[in-house]
Amino acid sequence: MPPRPAGRRADQLRPLTFTRQYTRTAPGSVLVRAGHTVVLCTCCVEPTVPDFLVGKGKGWLTAEYAMLPGSTGRRKPRDKAGKVDGRSVEIQRLIGRSLRAIVDLSQLGERTLWLDCDVIEADGGTRTASITGAFVALVDALQSLQNDLTNPISSIITDSVAAISVGLVDGEERLDLEYVEDVAADVDFNVVMTGSGRFIEVQGTGEEATFTRQQLDSLVTLATAGIADLTAAQKQTLGQLWPLG
Repeated sequence: MPPRPAGRRADQLRPLTFTRQYTRTAPGSVLVRAGHTVVLCTCCVEPTVPDFLVGKGKGWLTAEYAMLPGSTGRRKPRDKAGKVDGRSVEIQRLIGRSLRAIVDLSQLGERTLWLDCDVIEADGGTRTASITGAFVALVDALQSLQNDLTNPISSIITDSVAAISVGLVDGEERLDLEYVEDVAADVDFNVVMTGSGRFIEVQGTGEEATFTRQQLDSLVTLATAGIADLTAAQKQTLGQLWPLG
C-alpha cells in the first residue's frame, strides 16, 4: 500500500492552524490552514433579518462560500452577475446548516450573522475547513457584540461544530483527505459534528465502488476521533473566550 502524502498515519490530521483577527474590518475573522488548504472565514453582523423574520424577535445565520481564482492550479473563473456554480451553492448551504445547528437564533435578537468562507488555496477538504474555521470566527464576532447583546454568548451558542473528511483510498480508511487522495478515493465522506459528539450531517458516496456497513461504521468512528481533535484545537485557539462549559 503506498504511503500517504507527507508520511501521515491513516488516522492523522494535517497540520492545523487558526490565525484569529486576520482582518481588521470584520468582527470575526480567522485564517484556517489544514495542510495546504487555506480558507479565510469572516463573520459580519447586520442589524436586520430577512423579511420572513421581521418583527419576530429572532435572528438569522447564513453563509456564502467561494473559491478564489488563484486557489487551484488552473484559474477558477469568478461567479458573475449573481450566478453561483452548483458546487458553491451546495457547500454554502452546508456551512449555513452546520452553524445554525449550534446557534439559538431566538436568543440573538433581530440580527443576521453572515459567514463568508473564501478559499485562498485548495488542497482538499475546503468545505470541512470552512465549517471548522467559521465556528471560531462566529465566536469572535459575538464576543465583539457582547455589550450590545441582551443574552450572554453562552446562551446563544449551544455547542461547538467542526467537520472532517474520511475515505477509502487504496483499501485503507484515511482521515482528512488531501486532494490527491480525494480524487483517488473509492469512497469518501464529509462528517459534521458538534463538540459534544452529536451528528449534524454525514455526506458519503462511493465512486464506482460500494462499501459495507462495517466500513461505514469504521469511517464514522475515524471521523469522530478527528473531530474531537479539531474541537480541542478550536478550544485552545479561543482560550478564555471558549463559550461552552
